[in-house]
Amino acid sequence: MHKYRTHTCGELTTKHVDEIVRISGWVHRKRDHGQLLFIDLRDHYGITQCVIDSENPHFKAAEDARYESVLTLTGKVVRRTDETVNPNMPTGEIELAIQEVDVQSTADMLPIQVNSDAEFPEETRLRYRYLDLRREKMHENIILRSAIISSIRRRMTEKGFMEIQTPILTASSPEGARDYLVPSRVHPGHFYALPQAPQQFKQLLMVAGFDKYFQIAPCFRDEDARADRSPGEFYQLDMEMSFATQEDVFEALEPVLAGIFEEFADGRSVTKPPFVKIPFEDAMMKYGSDKPDLRNPIIISDITEVFQGTDFSIFANAIEKGSVVRAIPAPKTADQPRSFFDKMNNWAREELGAPGLGYIVFADGEAKGPIAKFLDESRLNKLKEISGAQDGDAVFFSCGKPNDAAKLAGHARIKLGDDLDLLEKNTFKFCWVVDFPMYELNEDTNKVEFSHNPFSMPQGGLDALETMDPLDIKAYQYDIVCNGIELSSGAIRNHLPEVMYKAFEIAGYNKQTVEEEFGGMLSAFKFGAPPHGGCAPGLDRIVMLLANEPNLREVVAFPMNQQAQDLLMQAPAPVKPEQLKELCLKVVLPPKTVKKDGEAKEANG
Repeated sequence: MHKYRTHTCGELTTKHVDEIVRISGWVHRKRDHGQLLFIDLRDHYGITQCVIDSENPHFKAAEDARYESVLTLTGKVVRRTDETVNPNMPTGEIELAIQEVDVQSTADMLPIQVNSDAEFPEETRLRYRYLDLRREKMHENIILRSAIISSIRRRMTEKGFMEIQTPILTASSPEGARDYLVPSRVHPGHFYALPQAPQQFKQLLMVAGFDKYFQIAPCFRDEDARADRSPGEFYQLDMEMSFATQEDVFEALEPVLAGIFEEFADGRSVTKPPFVKIPFEDAMMKYGSDKPDLRNPIIISDITEVFQGTDFSIFANAIEKGSVVRAIPAPKTADQPRSFFDKMNNWAREELGAPGLGYIVFADGEAKGPIAKFLDESRLNKLKEISGAQDGDAVFFSCGKPNDAAKLAGHARIKLGDDLDLLEKNTFKFCWVVDFPMYELNEDTNKVEFSHNPFSMPQGGLDALETMDPLDIKAYQYDIVCNGIELSSGAIRNHLPEVMYKAFEIAGYNKQTVEEEFGGMLSAFKFGAPPHGGCAPGLDRIVMLLANEPNLREVVAFPMNQQAQDLLMQAPAPVKPEQLKELCLKVVLPPKTVKKDGEAKEANG
């Protein structure tokens, strides 16, 4: 017989009755019935109920074993009586009559209860992550993550994509976030960077002729945490393909994403390919966001003309200065108390720093509310026609510069959808957002900048760059969005050196700077580069959605906290002076601000 187990704790059934078996695992629960002690033994595969009689010489060892101690139990499989069968467990028709107990490891008092769903502080959970991962929900999340990755690999390989690993130690590149830098010992004063994404490498693989590449790629960005973004590192399904149009990328990726979600949807519906394509301008107009949640039925509309030239001077004067007015319908809210509308107004002011949210209520054939008196019947009818409002609905208003009005309207749409419980349940709604602007105007510097990915091919190519207003140029750039969460950005790449030089010139980069920053890729393009494009859906976000978790830390085995600290391994941490000397480095800490006699003064730490 094997030293530790002949079967797992999730394997035994009635077909094993009367067999002498051995199982190993953790003490999940114990129940003392006087002359009988019941132990639920748990391993990765399941739980088996075990029972030992007080006359057994091993009873004391079993009785003393604390929760989460590791035991090896040997005994006979017996059938449970009809009244004690547990239909909710795969092993619920049998139990193990213990003959021998071998204590492999004794557990101290636990800082986290493993056998319950009780809530614990995040700091405790991350510091004792190995215990947190023993809990059923967390354990299942990591198993789900593994299954999803396996499914992705299989599906990508079946579609002719080749998995290739790209370097982790590479050069710093202006990708939009801060790099994590790694000092070089053999090249003093020089640094590697951990890749924010394999962007340049995957494009170089296309130049190298590999045609279809993918990778479950680790990415590193020194940026702040949020619910759908892990600090430090994350993983993505990185893919690229040659001789591909935007539609080719969509046709390659949609079956993979739809297939993964259908496989793990657990009864929830999934958008069938082809996914709807929404131009960026339409997304900002109708949804107030470039990450539209299509489960929400509220559609925003432009009703600037309704207020233009009216006596409602707040809106009318703003419109004359270039502002717009957006309407956000609130279905079936006419019977809501005044406090509902006041709370929305206060929310806009306090949470978003907006001037507020005006509104009109349509009820009993009349228009009510503080603003209604400023609109005559024809304007009110126009408002209802454009916004789609019906009798019994209310309409909120967002006024401001186009971007500001869209942002406020988008947030209001989300809040109303949540507060009124309007979102379609048990579904995954996919869409592509396409036709992103190539450039945007920095309002602080009044300079033209790349709005998204500088490596994107402009629609119209070199001719567009030379003849069009930069702010009117669209890029072959796209985002894949699911339930209001951006899974990925992607693009058809700019593979022509002359187009790249011009594109960067418009954004204020001279030829020398471009060659210094992107010399390797530019050089490769000069030796014959195929048209190519790709995408990189975030793996962590995919798992988060399928696991129905609100935070990425629930689907990552060993995440950092919001301050980018690994509480389990105590990282980051100081290093020994000899290590710094070996790297020719000296640590200069930032000055600390201390208060003395009511004045703030700087002190070196």
